[in-house]
Amino acid sequence: MIVVPLGIASATPTITRHLPSVALWREGSIFLFDAGENAQMRLLQAGLKRSKIDTIFISHLDIDHISGLVGLLATFQLQRREKPLRFVGPKGLKEYIEWHIQFSKLEVGYSLDFTELDEGFEHAVVVDEEEYTVEARPLKHSIFCIGYRFEEKDKPGKVNAEKAAELGITEDGQFKSLKAGETITLDDGRQVMPSDIVGHPRPGDSFAYVTDTEYCPEAVKLATNANILYHEATFGENLEDKAAMNGHSTASDAARVATEAQAKLLVIGHFSARYTNSFVLLKEAREKFFPTWLATELRPIFTDPAHEKGIVQAKVILKELKDKDPKKSNTKGPTKGKGGFRPRKKHMGGDRGQRREGGASQSRGGYSGSKRDHARPDRGGSTDRSQSSGSREHKPITPRPRYDDYDRF
Repeated sequence: MIVVPLGIASATPTITRHLPSVALWREGSIFLFDAGENAQMRLLQAGLKRSKIDTIFISHLDIDHISGLVGLLATFQLQRREKPLRFVGPKGLKEYIEWHIQFSKLEVGYSLDFTELDEGFEHAVVVDEEEYTVEARPLKHSIFCIGYRFEEKDKPGKVNAEKAAELGITEDGQFKSLKAGETITLDDGRQVMPSDIVGHPRPGDSFAYVTDTEYCPEAVKLATNANILYHEATFGENLEDKAAMNGHSTASDAARVATEAQAKLLVIGHFSARYTNSFVLLKEAREKFFPTWLATELRPIFTDPAHEKGIVQAKVILKELKDKDPKKSNTKGPTKGKGGFRPRKKHMGGDRGQRREGGASQSRGGYSGSKRDHARPDRGGSTDRSQSSGSREHKPITPRPRYDDYDRF
């Protein structure tokens, strides 16, 4: 699974932040959590096909979280969508959607399935498919608000290929049956049980979406052992009273939820427009929980942080190998200097002046220097420009930190 933040602003968009929306990609399907204004544009910019949207989960009916729904439905009409679209959210969502369809005269040629939750509910499994489930719990906001947990069911264990070859298992159907927990019979009459060649089941990935809420135990339950916890951090700790008054969390609250839930990764978003530099909130959250990342719009996050760290680590190792073995670096012969860069050419201003004695120099008032000499008069009292330019020492380039991409600094 891959999580892609589409909008990380709170109620007010800014030049660099859009209204709240997060996309979850899994096996070619997209699950959208909230749909603020411009959500469909951000999907395009992220390289995600809108036609692949399977379900839209709405946390609450504040306009900044639903203002992108109508435009998305209009696009589906133009694309002649036929696949059913599922909505999950608080009671009133169906009425909101149907009113806008009627008012805008949209021709919806596909079915709309609604799952609405009443304000008094405590816990519900709103989606239960063969490979995953989605759990919903109420949060603590100024209006009725819902948090979600998307969790894959346990995956079959890995097959021992060597043992399977020894037993003569070669057909795909046999492997499929064994992974499904079924016993198979070989051509020679031998029976092979799943435990003979299939390892223990692997736990599926999980993603918790918690936004527009104060700290509450329900948020901790949603985030328990989650691979990724996306939690709002609207304010800093110095505005704790304001956050509580408006039903929002501080960065410290988000870290507290992640700590108690033992989440593997905390991603904070939903920032107030007052914070032009959100690293203040990142620092506050990291003091209480690590790893914590800032949500960055359109930047994908893997549900297994080790996967992305492995990619960055591989790049670092390759870079070190190239530095140790110049033959494998991206250089073209001995003309390049240290680090694979071509040495800077020496300025030949003085030599040009000496060669151009006569006609050209006389036509310009006898001046035999270069444009560089004319633009920069000699401040050190030396007349040999070629020597001064040739002996210049260039400032070395400072390399990037090793895990800059992974640590999200």
